[in-house]
Amino acid sequence: MPTPPVPGLDVGALLDRVMGTAPIEAVEAAAGALAEMVGARGLAFLIADFSGRAVVRLTVGNTGVDGARAQEGAQAETLPLSGTVYERVLRTQQIDVQALDDGARVIAPVTDRGDAIGLLELVLPGEPGPASIADVAAAAHTLAYVVIAARRYTDVFEWGQRTTPFSLAAEIQRRLLPASYTCEAGQFTLAGWLEPAASVGGDTFDFTLNNDALHVSITDAVGHEVEAALLATLLVGALRNARRTGLDLDAQARYANDALADNASAGQFVTGQLVRVDLSTGTAGIVNAGHPFPLLVRDGRVREIDLGIELPFGVVPARSFQVQRLPLEPGDRIVFLTDGMQERNAAVLDVAAALRDTTELHPREVVQELGAAVLRATGGDLRDDATMVCLDWYGGPPRRRAGANGADTARASAAGRTSRGLDRGPAPGQASPPSSS
Repeated sequence: MPTPPVPGLDVGALLDRVMGTAPIEAVEAAAGALAEMVGARGLAFLIADFSGRAVVRLTVGNTGVDGARAQEGAQAETLPLSGTVYERVLRTQQIDVQALDDGARVIAPVTDRGDAIGLLELVLPGEPGPASIADVAAAAHTLAYVVIAARRYTDVFEWGQRTTPFSLAAEIQRRLLPASYTCEAGQFTLAGWLEPAASVGGDTFDFTLNNDALHVSITDAVGHEVEAALLATLLVGALRNARRTGLDLDAQARYANDALADNASAGQFVTGQLVRVDLSTGTAGIVNAGHPFPLLVRDGRVREIDLGIELPFGVVPARSFQVQRLPLEPGDRIVFLTDGMQERNAAVLDVAAALRDTTELHPREVVQELGAAVLRATGGDLRDDATMVCLDWYGGPPRRRAGANGADTARASAAGRTSRGLDRGPAPGQASPPSSS
């Protein structure tokens, strides 16, 4: 029997429930309220692991799950993604419905602006109709905002996402990365990823979206471990300060260069690229400070973007940097890399071939696939950080992003089905059909 639709989510009641709890309990409080609102039972939240290859079921209190980690009144159960329905939902960003004897299990992506935060899993008392599916999708999107807000106040989410412990250098490096690794907008989609070496190599990436411009950076500090992480901290802090002050691209580069020259030890430097995309004109400029050339994927072909090479940041004080034109046409994919993708024991990886094999994937999946490919090529023994940023440029005038409930489902679902060999599902935006499995 179909589940009758509910009147809709009462966001005010939901927030009241959340605000009355401690941050560590916010998600469970929200989940409980959402369960009541959509008439569900057995509701659980699974957060995406930092490895990109697992999700973690977070629960408050001692639930006695075998193999679960426990800390500070919470438990974390790690569930590998490969070949699971969880992987399919994350990749396609479509709700999955599985028929049960006494209802239906529904798994929905918890996503905001393309950033796949995790999954919402619940059981409905009957076969859900379109209205119930829409309610679950809205509930999952609402939960994304609860997680984003709650994790500012507690380490539980960060702890849960760490399948393996971080070194001190990795902890410092993690703080330099943007809060979200993915951003979907009307004119573009961007995603970044970092595969850390066993001995952290000082890589970072960053981006910010303003009203009229997209700023992107990718950097690689010389050295390893804490020394490299501290050098990267100095550079990223300088870049963010310059950007937030309103300096143009050349001035940002000069400011960061002088910050290193004035404060870092002799012989320390950082390679990097700074990019500014003017959203009103659809043009882009780039500063290339001794960094590997970015790769352009256009019409199914991959080539390096030939740029003039300047000295890395921190080598010569009080110098200017040339802002070069970055070619950008609608339909382009540009991938920025650090040398950890191409040198040392990762040199056997054919990055261009890997990009040709992933042309239909969402940028979020492209960077994770490249990270997995470099791990396979090195047998898991990565000698240097491997970092990448993938920018898909759609062009046109500034406009609202497509999609609903936190994700551009049309692009995500098409990418997931085409490149992953997944079953052909329904049209974008619809739920997967019920199954008996």
